[in-house]
Amino acid sequence: MATCQAKSICAPMISVLPRRPMMVAVVKQYYGRQMFRRTLQVRSCSATSHVAALRRSGNYHPNIWTDEHVQSLSGTSTVQQEEKRERINVLKEQTRNLIREKQRVAEQLQLIDHLQQLGVAYHFKDEIADVLSRLHASLDHVSSELKDDLHATSLLFRLLRANGLSVSQDLFERFRDEKENFEARCENQIRGLLSLYEASYLEKEGETLLKEAMDFATEQLKGFMEEGSVPEAGGLREQVAHALQLPLNWRLERVQHRWFIEACSSGDDTVNPLLLEFAKLDFNLVQDMYKSELKELSTWWSGLGLSEKLPFFRDRLTENYLWALGLTYEPDNLRCRIIETKAICFITLIDDIYDVYGTLDELQLFTDAVDRWDLTAMGKLPEYMKLSFFALFNMVHEEGYRVMKETGLDWGDQCKSYFEEAKWFHHGQTPILKEYLENAWVTVSGPVLLFNAYCVGKDLTEEALKSFPSYHEITRSASTLARLYDDMGTSTDELERGDVPKYVQCYMHEKGVSEEVARREIRELMRKYWRELNASLSWDSPLEEYVKNVIINSSRISQFFYQDGDGYGKSDGETKSQIISLLFEPIQI
Repeated sequence: MATCQAKSICAPMISVLPRRPMMVAVVKQYYGRQMFRRTLQVRSCSATSHVAALRRSGNYHPNIWTDEHVQSLSGTSTVQQEEKRERINVLKEQTRNLIREKQRVAEQLQLIDHLQQLGVAYHFKDEIADVLSRLHASLDHVSSELKDDLHATSLLFRLLRANGLSVSQDLFERFRDEKENFEARCENQIRGLLSLYEASYLEKEGETLLKEAMDFATEQLKGFMEEGSVPEAGGLREQVAHALQLPLNWRLERVQHRWFIEACSSGDDTVNPLLLEFAKLDFNLVQDMYKSELKELSTWWSGLGLSEKLPFFRDRLTENYLWALGLTYEPDNLRCRIIETKAICFITLIDDIYDVYGTLDELQLFTDAVDRWDLTAMGKLPEYMKLSFFALFNMVHEEGYRVMKETGLDWGDQCKSYFEEAKWFHHGQTPILKEYLENAWVTVSGPVLLFNAYCVGKDLTEEALKSFPSYHEITRSASTLARLYDDMGTSTDELERGDVPKYVQCYMHEKGVSEEVARREIRELMRKYWRELNASLSWDSPLEEYVKNVIINSSRISQFFYQDGDGYGKSDGETKSQIISLLFEPIQI
């Protein structure tokens, strides 16, 4: 069995967490209380000599991106990269000067918004934080200065809230009449309505004014689009159509960056040409870095040989890398992308063993082996499970021993939750909604991925680790939202090939409603979880920005893959196009 071939990339991760008993105790105490460590009570299936006949198949399409294909990817030459870096450094300093210039508030807000949507704001975190902090400190004065500028007021609200600064929905009170309806004067401000629409999607629970703003802006914008009264000039019509399809707060960041760069290139004259050149060069340079990371990972994955020996599971190395990139795209978070990609590869393999291939007797053995974390338990496993367990064992110990074992969050919890689903399927049970979600927010792998990301944060300290228990509820919200996106997109296909009922079917069964009604009500439930995530943005913790972004992005990447069906299992459609766009194909300068 081949082991990891990518030590040069991942070696630093092995020393992420020092051996500190206090740190171990903090997390073990937390997860001992919160996670699923219950005793399994299993009714064994009847033995059969026809195991092969019981094997199901997911009928997944083969891997699109072979190692040979990935290794053939070409990037910019070293000389060209150095030329790009030199030009980027010049443009970066010019942009920094733009941020520091004395400007009107509306211009400052527009500049920051453009930097974020173009994907280069990570270069100027301190400068942007300083500007927004100053505006927040004098919020009443700033709000008064903006007066009836709906566009700038909405930008102010969205940028402050999205960047962790508290701001009340009352900021929009002056745009309502005495009957508390949004005034007719707003109806003629198309750009303002677009900004109000985007701002409203950062609503928290109970913010009725923002809900009214969302409904008002949506209705008005749809009406203008149907009338044909949104001008093409400046790309405004394209931006409105794009927003109505999906709000900015729900979009995968890197996908939005490329879209915005290309949209601005074809007509948005509100964006400074200097910023646009900067964004194009930076996007391509970072894309070259992504290619290098993917090549290293592909060498590691192909070296394991699991896809050839275990052809029943979804072989999706490149899609898994895209998933990790969706969690954190910034160049300096390489360590997170590497360990998350590897984890997702094994999560997919193990998920397919439990959901599709394994018998209940085999799954009991595998669950016990992973829970005991003992190589001697391999002797009882069938051959395909031996390969899976040994490869997982090597990955955990080589790449994340102190992340996944010393901290107390291990793969046993993940497998126990998978096994719970397997029992439901093999015993023909439809769980009640509460029981299903209690298990499903773990099987979607949110806790494992989010905790991994937390532990490889470059600023991790004992103090930060002690604060992790405060993230339990929001981790649960993000993981539940990811599960609902997954189930809404995949339930039809999974039931056809034979799987446990998903949340859609559990809802129909328990509430006695049609699938159409169930899906409509589940979408409202998903909005509730988005409101909970929005409420988390103003947290104050040692790793606030990094963790906040990973948590929010975990829901965005689930939305990306499952909004229009199973874009992960069936990755040869829109997912393939986005992989080409984000990882392989540079932007034309």
